[in-house]
Amino acid sequence: MADQQDASTPDAPQGAGRPETYPPPPELAREAVAQPELYERAAEDRLAFWADQARTLLDWETEPTEVLDWSRAPFARWFGDGRLNVAHNCVDRHVDAGNGDRVAIHWEGEPGDRRTITYAELGREVRRAANALLSLGVRQGDRVALYLPMIPEAVVAMLACARIGAPHSVVFGGFSADALRSRVDDAEAVVVVTADGGYRRGAASALKANVDEALGDPARGGGSVRKVLVVRRTGQDVAWDDDRDVWWDDVVDGASEEHEAPALEAEHPLFILYTSGTTGKPKGILHTSGGYLTGAAYTHRNVFDVHPESDVYWCAADIGWVTGHSYIVYGPLANGVTQVMYEGTPDTPTRERWWELVERYGVTLLYTAPTTVRTFMKWGAELLEGHDLSSLRLLGSVGEPINPEAWTWYRTHVGSGRTPVVDTWWQTETGSIMISPLPGVTTTKPGSAQRPLPGVSAAVVDDAGEPVAPGGSGYLVLTEPWPSMLRGIWGDDDRYVETYWSRFPGRYFAGDGARLDEDGDVWLLGRVDDVMNVSGHRLSTAEIESALVSHPRVAEAAVVGAADDTTGQAVCAFVILRSDGADGTGAADGEALVAELRNHVAREIGPIAKPRQVLVVAELPKTRSGKIMRRLLRDVAEGRETGDVTTLADSSVMSTIRSGMRTSTED
Repeated sequence: MADQQDASTPDAPQGAGRPETYPPPPELAREAVAQPELYERAAEDRLAFWADQARTLLDWETEPTEVLDWSRAPFARWFGDGRLNVAHNCVDRHVDAGNGDRVAIHWEGEPGDRRTITYAELGREVRRAANALLSLGVRQGDRVALYLPMIPEAVVAMLACARIGAPHSVVFGGFSADALRSRVDDAEAVVVVTADGGYRRGAASALKANVDEALGDPARGGGSVRKVLVVRRTGQDVAWDDDRDVWWDDVVDGASEEHEAPALEAEHPLFILYTSGTTGKPKGILHTSGGYLTGAAYTHRNVFDVHPESDVYWCAADIGWVTGHSYIVYGPLANGVTQVMYEGTPDTPTRERWWELVERYGVTLLYTAPTTVRTFMKWGAELLEGHDLSSLRLLGSVGEPINPEAWTWYRTHVGSGRTPVVDTWWQTETGSIMISPLPGVTTTKPGSAQRPLPGVSAAVVDDAGEPVAPGGSGYLVLTEPWPSMLRGIWGDDDRYVETYWSRFPGRYFAGDGARLDEDGDVWLLGRVDDVMNVSGHRLSTAEIESALVSHPRVAEAAVVGAADDTTGQAVCAFVILRSDGADGTGAADGEALVAELRNHVAREIGPIAKPRQVLVVAELPKTRSGKIMRRLLRDVAEGRETGDVTTLADSSVMSTIRSGMRTSTED
């Protein structure tokens, strides 16, 4: 848990008048999947409501009679005596129901190559991949690490793991070899599935090379990984070890299409997904099968008003983040929807690529991050003008609070001034959306996530844990367990309890501040601990500080998240250099050095963590107990007047920092 001495109750935005509101379009409200009675049913009997969602949305080999076991709180069991197979629910049952010819995925690669995959074809690929993993020695309960670009094989590999009961750990393809190594080691993965490379901004990036670096020389022994399964994507040359490395097409393409999906316990582990923590060591968030899939399917169906027979859905996230898990793979496929999956970035080969895709595939539901919306705002609405976006009927926002200006631009220019925008709040740990408008029910407000979904219990509380009144701000907590909740931190039960349940005993808190407006609607204010939210991706200040201090020139480092118009928050680093200067790098002080430090972080963690600014300082603001006051550093990074310095051991240090710092800003 972050040190709460430096996490004051969040401030509400100042000077905001009553926002404009937008009622649901009448035609959408009439035909909406979620009607007002959904709230009533959940309020009458919350557990019965969730039992009904599990029973109606999923196929069970053994239907559960238990709903929730909270006797070992905060360790939950949902639908504990039920048995099901997640991959069967996402693929086979749709084929069995006669929908095998329905398109599951319209995939487009960044260079322009395309694949259309039906549910029947996806099922065959998943069964082959499941048999291939079994042939490589993977058994139920073994962990498999996935380090892949946004290609269909990423979905196939996830579902193949789910099918045989081997929990997967997906690692974002932009992470470095070191970041990959720490996650593979912590999960003790037996197989890594990767690709030779992937395409990003017109160039082929290396993935297999990073895996080789992460795993080291297999001849030396050690480590848990026995095999590396490699997809051919870019055709680039890769190093090869005949004893460890296996081409995907050599073992998957020739594998049998026959595989019976075993029924697994509802609490069987489905995946581990690592997210940044405040200690510098990533946390392996554990999700299990029945409760997680219930939450993902329920929220996807109701928040996005999904009509599988007619909708074309596009979640523009990456498979390496939880949004890709819940709203590219498990939620949409459990609901039998047709979706678009795109490999590249919005600006390649042109800044009109997204609108070409919307037009080409007739996308009806679009889900993306505020960072992307703000980027489109900077590029200008004229880029949309030559494209037919009339198919869009719903827009979604995810990953960070969306400012009202971006919300309004999104609705006006992308949604042609008519489509509802659902701003969703949730986390890796929650597994599925917790707070969001329902598009056929809610009168939306630009910038507000609005209300907890039916079946979800949330509150905004003050430092003492008491609910704030409308108009007040505080900490966002979940007050009752929910089916898709994390089941713990992999291998560290004590850290799970301390991180999420100790600040407000009996209630879940993971570091977000919020305020309630006069109507009781929720407005997210961002992080209040030492985790930053950069473009919707959670990054640990401690992990970035550790990377900086590993550089031979750096004696000490402090990292904060500063407000950024495009990314929501940006990484700003304050470093103290070693006095001996014996770094061996030849880098001079000044711009060359700070540029080197920025690049060093990108190599150690990944480009997403590259600081926007590195500020070289002589001292850092510390309390008498030695605690760095990051609140004051955020004041500097954001150009504000410095706040209260009375708790500092040396109150003059802030003047020293302001007068003596050297800076390097983003490229």
